[in-house]
Amino acid sequence: MPALAQFRVEVTGIGLTQLPIALPAFKGEGQASQKISTIIKADLERSGMFRSVDAAGLQADETTQFDASAWRQRGADSVATGSISPLADGRFDVRVRLWDVVRSQDLGGQSHVVSAGDLRLAAHRVADFIYEKLTGEKGIFATRIAYVTKTSQRFNLWVADSDGENAQSALTSPEPIISPSWSPTGAQLAYVSFESRKPVIYSHDVSTGKRRLLANFKGSNSAPAWSPDGRQLVATLSRDGGSQIFAIDINGGEPRRLTQSSSIDTEPTYSADGKSLYFVSDRGGAPQIYKMSPSGGNPQRVTFTGSYNISPALSHDGRWMAYISRIGGAFKLHLMDLTTGTSTALTDTSADENPSFSPNSRLVLYATQQQGREALMTTTLDGKIKARLSGASGDIREPDWGPFQR
Repeated sequence: MPALAQFRVEVTGIGLTQLPIALPAFKGEGQASQKISTIIKADLERSGMFRSVDAAGLQADETTQFDASAWRQRGADSVATGSISPLADGRFDVRVRLWDVVRSQDLGGQSHVVSAGDLRLAAHRVADFIYEKLTGEKGIFATRIAYVTKTSQRFNLWVADSDGENAQSALTSPEPIISPSWSPTGAQLAYVSFESRKPVIYSHDVSTGKRRLLANFKGSNSAPAWSPDGRQLVATLSRDGGSQIFAIDINGGEPRRLTQSSSIDTEPTYSADGKSLYFVSDRGGAPQIYKMSPSGGNPQRVTFTGSYNISPALSHDGRWMAYISRIGGAFKLHLMDLTTGTSTALTDTSADENPSFSPNSRLVLYATQQQGREALMTTTLDGKIKARLSGASGDIREPDWGPFQR
């Protein structure tokens, strides 16, 4: 029932330096099932880098003679115009051209020939093209996210577009599904399933739906995370008594124990360069975040403010760590600058969980509660611009942002 996963992006907040862009309706988009220009506009606004300039009443496509002064009067620094044309074989040709208004310069164009079912993906690719041309960084709109919903007594693992739309169910179960984790190529999702009445780790092939068992040892098997080379997972196993962190080769074999403590060690995650392993431990009396070498040994404490810090997520550029800190009784998303060690709270909500960075390190995806309902949110790193990807029904939790498409 895809209706469960209809998402509506609502953007709140104003950034300080946003690029003003005009996106008139694409010619012919009224005949297509998706309003391409609206999807592109929502993508760019959600990134926090752009604000839309009113283009009402202006019809233009990629071939229209460009009139810089008309757009300058509207306050646009750039304009993207385009069209959607149905082809004889039932597919659509989506075309776009991008203009620099300030320099009166043609910044190039793109054409995507896609099936009706891939029109949203084409829109996200156009948004990526515009984002990269105007910021010099790779866009993340054509990437995917995974998350879990719980509706009455059913759990569903979804794979969706980066804006939460177009969700496809990867797995449904009467027992909990938790901790989805994308492989570095985006081909696999590891997750924890309780279908055998205890936590067991599986890997799921996203394109074929085939899955295989990765960890079903005595006791609990939980919190899987992939190594950057995709050759192994780290996870929390209680096979030796107590919860400790182990490395598990994805081709099987005996897990290697990485932590040696009498406390609870959990939620392991690699730094992007693979040189450090971050994890949560209560070895100091309360949950804090530590880091150690990926081969184990001699952990160093990373979080010192607050008495309860969990769920570390590391940015792909190595600069940031997002995590959840309990302050008073509120669970809040925080961001730490790893070079200085300073932390800031990014939200004013009180039930934040499971942060995950976009592949370009510019946004954080997380789950929270708004007006008593679970919601998926993204926020910019300054906390200024938040977008809610709001589900129509069910508790939404456990989000993980996938890698750039290979």
